[in-house]
Amino acid sequence: MPRPTCCVFIATSVDGYIARKDNTLDWLDAVQRKGEDYGYQRFFDAVDTLVLGRGTYDFLRTLGSWPYGTKRCVVVTHRPVKPMAHETFFAGTPRALLARLTRAGARRVYVDGGSVISQFLAAGLIDELTVSQVPVLLGDGIRLFHGGAERPLSLVTSRAFPSGLVQTTWRLGAAKQRARRRPASA
Repeated sequence: MPRPTCCVFIATSVDGYIARKDNTLDWLDAVQRKGEDYGYQRFFDAVDTLVLGRGTYDFLRTLGSWPYGTKRCVVVTHRPVKPMAHETFFAGTPRALLARLTRAGARRVYVDGGSVISQFLAAGLIDELTVSQVPVLLGDGIRLFHGGAERPLSLVTSRAFPSGLVQTTWRLGAAKQRARRRPASA
């Protein structure tokens, strides 16, 4: 049985932050437009499972109501917590979690949270990465990428919206292509 496809759909500042240092997201308001979700609902409808980091989960808890309906949700954490809805908790490696989700029939997994995304990237388990850059430089905060190995990408789509948001979707694991040097013209 093939492992589920793992996808990321996330917003960052142009300088690569997903939240301010205090975990606030007010800077996302700059691109809020009535009736525009930047493809999120279509993306969300296509996933059957969510894997969240504990920081993302704790933020969601402040919203008061569970935003993910009845979709399977796994929170990656080593600290005990009482569930809000029907979510489960996992303390282990991304590979072990994906093995469990494969056995449970997961097909398309939404991976969310800076630390968890970095762990899945480091394990070579992210298949698709959609990054929406919001036209703001935060200067500091919580980074999306925490270093790691070089990963080749293939561009799937790139779109600029009237709000200034630029969204790119990448496939990971593409064959690495070396840049060819052009001979200098005389």
